[in-house]
Amino acid sequence: MPPTALRRLSLLLGALLTASLLAVGPGAPAQAAPIEDYASYVGGTTCKPKPKPGAVALGRWMVDTFGGGFGGVGRACSPSTSEHEEGRAFDWTLDAARKADRQRASRFLRRVLATDDAGNEHALARRMGIMYVIWNDRIWRSYSDEFSPGRYLSGSCPSRKRCSKTLRHRDHVHVSLSRAGGRGATSWYDGRLD
Repeated sequence: MPPTALRRLSLLLGALLTASLLAVGPGAPAQAAPIEDYASYVGGTTCKPKPKPGAVALGRWMVDTFGGGFGGVGRACSPSTSEHEEGRAFDWTLDAARKADRQRASRFLRRVLATDDAGNEHALARRMGIMYVIWNDRIWRSYSDEFSPGRYLSGSCPSRKRCSKTLRHRDHVHVSLSRAGGRGATSWYDGRLD
């Protein structure tokens, strides 16, 4: 086969694969790629706050799909590094005092923690490389009890009553990604990053 014909065939096959993935839609139950293991906890260790492409893509998808605001990814360097300072954490602006925002967060959590048609638990969260989610005094961790919700209180808070809305994650949902998720190198990002 001539090189031109091979290139056309390759482009056609790529377009068909992309079209079939898009037809199924984001978060489709049974995707072709093998599913990732649960993300291990890898906290921030360096300060490179430039937003990673996976964190940006996930944040945009969350806002486009569920509403709310894009609260940002990267954060300026500080003495205690975080996933924000590595550009792999996203803050989704919601208000826990508003019923509509609580419903948005619930829909997001149900969707990413759902079991897919192949029987993979927490399928989207694993494919996205989600390490943990914090919202409204609760935390869902991939690396501890596989996303079972637990109580959360920031180490900067003496008590819930004497803690800011932000540190309690009542004015935003915090999503931290694995390093692979931050880079967009897990299966959910295939075809989503330019």
